Amino acid sequence: MLAGQVPILVLKEGTERETGKNAQKNNIQAAKAISDAVRTTLGPKGMDKMLVDSLGDIVITNDGATILKEIDVQHPAAKMIVEVAKAQDMAVGDGTTTSVVLSGELLKQAEMLLDQNIHATIITNGYRMASQKALEILPQIAMKVSKNDTNVLKKIAMTAMTGKNIGPDRDYFADLVVKAVLTVAQEVEEKLKVDFDNIKIEKKAGGGVKDTELIDGIVLDKEKVHPRMPRQVKGAKIALLNEGLEIKKTEISAKIQIEDPTKIHEFLKEEENQLKEMVEKVAKAGANVVFTQKGIDDLAQHYLAKYNIYAARRIKKSDMESLAKATGAKIITNLDDLKESDLGMAEVVEELKIGNDYMTFVRGCKDPHAVSILIRGGTEHVIAEVERALQDAIKVVGVTLEEGLAVPGGGAVETELALKIRDFAHKVGGREQLAVEKFAEALEIVPRTLAENAGMDAISILMKLKSVHEEGKKNYGVDVLGNKIEDMLSLGVIEPVKVKSQAIESAMEVASMILRIDDVIASKKKEGQPGQGMPGQQPGMGGMQGMPGGMPEM
Repeated sequence: MLAGQVPILVLKEGTERETGKNAQKNNIQAAKAISDAVRTTLGPKGMDKMLVDSLGDIVITNDGATILKEIDVQHPAAKMIVEVAKAQDMAVGDGTTTSVVLSGELLKQAEMLLDQNIHATIITNGYRMASQKALEILPQIAMKVSKNDTNVLKKIAMTAMTGKNIGPDRDYFADLVVKAVLTVAQEVEEKLKVDFDNIKIEKKAGGGVKDTELIDGIVLDKEKVHPRMPRQVKGAKIALLNEGLEIKKTEISAKIQIEDPTKIHEFLKEEENQLKEMVEKVAKAGANVVFTQKGIDDLAQHYLAKYNIYAARRIKKSDMESLAKATGAKIITNLDDLKESDLGMAEVVEELKIGNDYMTFVRGCKDPHAVSILIRGGTEHVIAEVERALQDAIKVVGVTLEEGLAVPGGGAVETELALKIRDFAHKVGGREQLAVEKFAEALEIVPRTLAENAGMDAISILMKLKSVHEEGKKNYGVDVLGNKIEDMLSLGVIEPVKVKSQAIESAMEVASMILRIDDVIASKKKEGQPGQGMPGQQPGMGGMQGMPGGMPEM
């Protein structure tokens, strides 16, 4: 600086800034650290992670999305990788680990190109061309799946649940999942649509995981409101009310003064008559079961029991909507409008004791557009893992029905894509060709990781896979249970095309976004905002803070 010149401060004091290759390298290192954290969980022989939060609550899982949701990530580039897993989980339910591992590998391959002084823009262009080609190839190598292919759908569900802690019961759960999804699937403009909200999942500790059951109706975590009501109602005619069976409070402030003691009895009698009238309207419509979103007065409960009507109160809005879809009932907001045609039907409504609590089961709905799965298990941790496995399986079966395409798993499709993208790279030419080739190489991380996690010789397996794929055996992948390469379709390892296309697309997008960052400006942290780590960690290591590159926290 020349003498006499005043320094110009553009950034606030305490702001840290990294530019150029330093910023790129640090971002890539952070993303790779996240990728490496979940990489060991990939595949049937993947390991589990135990996550302990600041309150000491434990989660044991190998589900990529759950792991990344639970850990407190500080690094901004690492947070972008976590978003990939969340997006994958929301869109298709499965393939979260694959998308994260692929993101990390794309960045690792890009790092080699950056070291050769190839500009980030050229790399991202090459990656984009390669991913577009991969998305073109996927439908060509896929097999068609319809709602009648229940055997294939079952295998897809089992593949999604592989590696989760439900082991030998996968077959049982796959049956439940396929039945549930096919029940709620609806045809819209000649295409199948699956609304996952129509599959209600309830959890109750106790019993074994094999006690988990599919109910062709709805399970409510509610009991009947009066002990004298019937415990079981066969041939149920169900009224769904959006109002309570109780005396409404006036909208404006009102005060009643009774001066004559004899009038108190009249006042109470009138209140009783009003409640009796409400119950009579329900009985007159022919209902023998009532579910209401609001309360039921003690006196109304007495009259309902007298009429032998089963009733439950304070039902959640989402459960009321599910009941309407399952039983065909209409939700009524005014009792005066209740007619017999508004009632829903079910073979039986009953109260059963599950574990330590009573629950209401609405079963035997004729054409239910909503169903329930009641998950049982010895402990809360087991139930939570079963729920994650079922959620993944439900989503993959749903997206398979919607798209109608599936591909072999076990790294078979990634090996085939890598082969075809390498051929495509020669046609690209220029420096982008190098990026396209690196994209193909990055895809091979999936079969490589599957082999590594199974304790196999990854290089040898990869060489054999490439060899058989060049011979045209496109369905061959890594058989981790047999420690060899095998035809994945014959083993029943099948995945939806949507899982693969979403993973490739989102991995490419996040890798490109991170590569294009050449300047990181981090504001000074406010006082008293330390990184929250997991118990037992050293200071400064909280929630993935101790990552290579020493990026400033944001």
